[in-house]
Amino acid sequence: MTAGLLWAILGLGLADSLNPATIVTITLILLTVRKHPVTSALSFVVGALSTVFILGAVIFLGAGAAADTVSDGLVWLRRIVFLVAAVTLFITGYRRLKDRPRKGIGLPSWFGIGTAFPFGVLVTGADLPNAFPYFIAIERMVDADTSTGTGLLVLAGYAIIYCVPCLILLALGIAHGDKVRERLQKVYDRFATGTTQRSVAAAVLYLLLGVGVLAIALWP
Repeated sequence: MTAGLLWAILGLGLADSLNPATIVTITLILLTVRKHPVTSALSFVVGALSTVFILGAVIFLGAGAAADTVSDGLVWLRRIVFLVAAVTLFITGYRRLKDRPRKGIGLPSWFGIGTAFPFGVLVTGADLPNAFPYFIAIERMVDADTSTGTGLLVLAGYAIIYCVPCLILLALGIAHGDKVRERLQKVYDRFATGTTQRSVAAAVLYLLLGVGVLAIALWP
């Protein structure tokens, strides 16, 4: 593995770490969980980290084996990744063409210290189809014929990077307590109430990005 590839994967991991699903969940834990919020949040993060690593390892090992036996296997892997990204951008663009009431969200009633880990697995696993930097990183490693040991080590680092924003948010919550919760509550109220106004400019931008990503997916 070259330094250039490692830096590229680092950049992909940092982009992937800005994941609303996990960040919002940590925010909700800090705001609403009264018993053992820190332990629950850490358990959730461990669940998310484990999911990223284990699924990544399965895909990496499986894609590596397929690349050895299936003609153009990596080409199709790349196309699938960018096709999913294009569809996501098209849907986002369409949604920006009309006003939408913001809806508050909350943790499920069964969430607690004992269910935080599986909830982390569930939330992260459900969101991975949208995490195209994750799949691009794996595809790059397979394409570079990265060894199994090195690939798994890089995936472990990627999983840690993926959880860095959640860990930072949790650390701030532990260190500053009520002050951080007050600010998080203001941010939450801003995005959970009112109406998201339609934006033709934003819709066009998302649609153009979708076209560009789709072109990459269909490129020979």
